[in-house]
Amino acid sequence: MVPLLERDRSSGFEMVQCATLPRPDQLSWYALRVQSRLACLVSTTLRGKGYEEFFPLYCSERRWSDRIKKIELPLFSGYLFCQFDVSDRLPVLTTPGVIGIVGAGKIPIPIDLDEIEAIRVILRSGLAVQPWPLLRVGSKVYIEGGPLAGLEGIISNTDKIYRLIVSVSLLQRSVAVEIDREWVRPIADAMRPRAVALSERTRPLARVG
Repeated sequence: MVPLLERDRSSGFEMVQCATLPRPDQLSWYALRVQSRLACLVSTTLRGKGYEEFFPLYCSERRWSDRIKKIELPLFSGYLFCQFDVSDRLPVLTTPGVIGIVGAGKIPIPIDLDEIEAIRVILRSGLAVQPWPLLRVGSKVYIEGGPLAGLEGIISNTDKIYRLIVSVSLLQRSVAVEIDREWVRPIADAMRPRAVALSERTRPLARVG
């Protein structure tokens, strides 16, 4: 509950009223369509306005004739994520570089918190990550070991390299991170990819077989 002050004009005294406002941990995440060349400015501006924003980047190698240079690129080109009260979205929409909020028509649709958390875990792991075509089929696995322990996703095996695929469903885009085959075990097809809460990760891992 957040106290709000209101002045009683007849008496001149201030009365304290309580109004329920969303706490930061109750706000939903939304994907913002942004002008690609202004994405970094949008990220900085939203942060300056007090919003929790998430602009995931990955490291890519670009080869020139005389050298190889590593540069940071957006993991989801043309998009960034922001946590805000959708009923008070005007300050977000008027941010220079913001095109709109991803949704169905004019109705914004929140991003699954588990998908946001999964991407954060992958970026914190320090493993090689890159954008990846959206996959809807494949072997679903649970990561038992390594820096991604606790995540679930789809496994891909290309060029003898195993990758875990995690998707942002609303954007119809995925990211891939290289993993060690020994980290994973299969899970039931009925279970969807998700990020497992930290409390769940600390529980003893069940062994199969």
